[in-house]
Order: sequence, then C-alpha cells, then structure tokens
Amino acid sequence: MDLSTVLTALPFHRKDKEGNPAITSIENDHRLVQDGSIFICIKGFTFDGHQAAEEAVKKGAAAIVAERPVDVSVPVIYVPDTKRAMAQLAAHYYQYPTESFHLIGVTGTNGKTTTSHLIEQILQAAGETTGMIGTMYMKIGEQTIETKNTTPESLTLQKTFARMKQEGVTSAVMEVSSHALQEGRTNGTAFNVAVFTNLTQDHLDFHKTMDDYRTAKGLLFARLGNVVHPDQPAFAVLNADDEASDVYKSMTAAHVVTYGIDRKADIWAEDIRLTAEGTAFTIHYPNGTATIQSKLAGKFNVYNMLAAFAAAFVSGIEPELIKQTLQKVAGVAGRFELVPNSRDISVIVDYAHTPDSLINVLKTVRPLTKGRVWVIAGCGGDRDKTKRPLMAQAACQFSDEAVFTSDNPRSEDPQRILADMEAGVENQDYTVMEDRKEAIFHAISMARPGDAVVIAGKGHETYQIIGHNTIHFDDREVAREALLLGEGEKA
Repeated sequence: MDLSTVLTALPFHRKDKEGNPAITSIENDHRLVQDGSIFICIKGFTFDGHQAAEEAVKKGAAAIVAERPVDVSVPVIYVPDTKRAMAQLAAHYYQYPTESFHLIGVTGTNGKTTTSHLIEQILQAAGETTGMIGTMYMKIGEQTIETKNTTPESLTLQKTFARMKQEGVTSAVMEVSSHALQEGRTNGTAFNVAVFTNLTQDHLDFHKTMDDYRTAKGLLFARLGNVVHPDQPAFAVLNADDEASDVYKSMTAAHVVTYGIDRKADIWAEDIRLTAEGTAFTIHYPNGTATIQSKLAGKFNVYNMLAAFAAAFVSGIEPELIKQTLQKVAGVAGRFELVPNSRDISVIVDYAHTPDSLINVLKTVRPLTKGRVWVIAGCGGDRDKTKRPLMAQAACQFSDEAVFTSDNPRSEDPQRILADMEAGVENQDYTVMEDRKEAIFHAISMARPGDAVVIAGKGHETYQIIGHNTIHFDDREVAREALLLGEGEKA
C-alpha cells in the first residue's frame, strides 16, 4: 500500500513534502520503526513522540504523522489529533478486519472479565474459532498474549484484529473500557453486539464526574447499529436493573435486548438459590425457560451469566448449548477464586477494586461462612481518590475484621493512600498494615476454622507497582505460603 492510498483514511490533512513511498507498517513507537514505516507522533504522559521524529526517520520511516512542526527529510502529514488519526489510519491500513468476523464488546464497571470469559466459552462450545481481548490477556485461538491495558491502543487493536482475521477467527469478544471509548481507541471497530454490565463509581480521576463516566461508556452503544445490515443486525444487551441502561437505550440505534432480576426484562432470572457449591436459578428467555446449576457463586455472577446468555442468544447460539456451557464453567482466575487448604478456612482472592464490587463479594461470602469474615483491602495510587473512603466503609460494614493495606501505590505515598481510606471510617475497628504480604499473613494466621478471608483488589495480577518499580506479587501465592505456614504450626 502506498502513502497516498493510506492517506485516503484522512480526507482533511496537510502534507508538507511531495512523495508517495510504499508503506510497510504503521508505528507509534520509534523503536519499532523499520524501512517504509509511517511513524505517528503521540504526545503521552511521560514522552512526546514528536521528539523522536528524527530518530524514526534515521531508522527508515517513510513518512511522519504529527500535530506540530517537525524538521525531517520525509513527508510530514499534519493533523489536529494524532491519536484520532492513528485509529483511522490503522483501521484503513489493516482493511477493517472486524468486518470479517462476529465481534461482541462488553463494557461496565464490574463483571466485564467474567462475562467476556463466559461468552468466549459459549462461542467455543458452538464451534467458533475465537479471539479475546481483555484485562487479563489477549487470545487468538489457543495463543495467549500479554496485555497492558483492558483495551489496547487503536494501532495495537487493529493489528490484533488483523491477526485474528488471518488466523481464521470467526467470533471474538473484548472488554471495552471507558478510557478506550473516550480516547477513540475503538474507532474503526465494527461491533455486532455490545453488552452493558453495570455502572458504579470508578475512574473519577479520569472522567471527573459520574455523568461523564456514564457518557463515556455510552459511546459504545451510540456507535452501534447506525448502519443497518439486514443480514447482520446489531444488538445492545442492557442490564435492566441498572438505571444507566435507560440512557443507553435512548442512545443506540441497535436492537435492544434486556436482562435482569429485579425489573422486567427480555431475559430474566428467578428462584435464585445461592450455596457454597455455587448457584442455581431459573432463566426465562423468549419462547423458553431453563434451570441452570452453576459452579459460580454469588448474585453478581447470576448477572454475569444472564449477560453472557443474552449475548450468545442474540448471536444465534442455541439456548440448550448456552445452558450446558454455563454449567460447566468452573470460574475465572482472580474472580472469587478459592485457595484450597486443609485448615477449614475459606480463602478467596478477588479483583474487587470498587466499593460496589467489594460489597458484592462480601455479601456473597457472609451467608456461606460459619465464623468471621475477614477482608484485606487497599486502593491503587494515581487513581480515583474519592473512592478510597468508600472502599474502607464497604470493608468495615460488610466484614467482621477489616485490614487496610497497599494495592499498587505507584507514585503515591502508601501511607497517604491509607490515610484517605481511614478518613471514611472514623471510630470504627480496623487494622492497618502497609505491607501487603504482612497483611495477608496476619489475616490468615488469625483466622480460625469456619472463617473466611477475602483478599480483594488485585485478583489475577502477578505484580505490585511501588514507585517506579514493578515487583512480582501474586495474592494467591502469598495466601498459599501463609496457609502452609499455618498448617505446619498446626502439625
């Protein structure tokens, strides 16, 4: 593809030099530039790509895309917003790969990862070759690729979709974050189904207000179904029990299918029975009813299963196959994950990092626990500070023993983060231990048979970010170490 062909994706731009070189790749990291690359200058939080334009040319860049003047010997394409241009160029360069397979997007504050994994399992059971993009990793068929963000930058996203197309993927599911939607990372991506899980407080460091946060997630639905394909209709799958769904329903041109428990919905659950072994419920869907017995615990997982059922149902998968798959799924790493032990203590690792998700987990644990409920909770640094006292309140209100500790403090002082948490629970009982390993060891050593210990916040993560250092840290490994120590003392 030559430069002029690539630039048809940008009808309004200014080019400062003549030339129509062949283009071999698009890059936004100057270290990856090769002969024939277009290098896009992105101004980030810590580095401005414009400063690397000359270095990119030395490495072989055939053209530069920039927002402000750069002095180089190759054509420079000037645009008002290089991030926006990158999404448009990437989708065009890779020939709009998402038009070649069925794509389901999942957005919401909580439940995205579990819902996405459930959908993936159902698609695979239906014989689809699947792709997945999410918080934990990207997958193309059976190949797993590490990710840094829930939703990658637009260039990485389109490259990944192109690989999926090449590898014969027929259906894919991806978690879609509010950051990605607001920053336009999904521009040029064609969704067939968009799923909304719920909206509770998070990311107000970025979005500032809940209205802004709600609107950002609504962009997924506002862009859905605007082009009508009679043989490939678009569907918005909305949680009827969440008020934000009323807003999203008005924003989308797609067919709307609702799911829920408490309010009238197209697909709904009743007769819900929660036990230590999992969950059973009756699901009603258009022209049918089924009883599902799942290994997933908690009412919040009933919502996740309803969302997955609805997404699969509108994708044309038989209800009986959906039911069978939901009954087989044992769980998702770091989501209400039990750490086995011989001490009769329920140790649960969960990604819960918002007040609502923490409450949901603790409410699920409470009726299943004979003894005390312990919770180890923290809050990430350089993130929404307003939720810190709310996390502390949730921990104290819905547990018997709350231990506040570090999560990923990043560049913030861990003591400052803990002080913000403590401000929400004056005159309440709790323990503060800055060192996360020490906090986990403390709770497990103090727990007695019949107690439950919930280790919240990091879930599947295998690292901890302290300052500018990323160290290995896995809540599950630390919990097993603490449990083994206790078993040894018992012996």
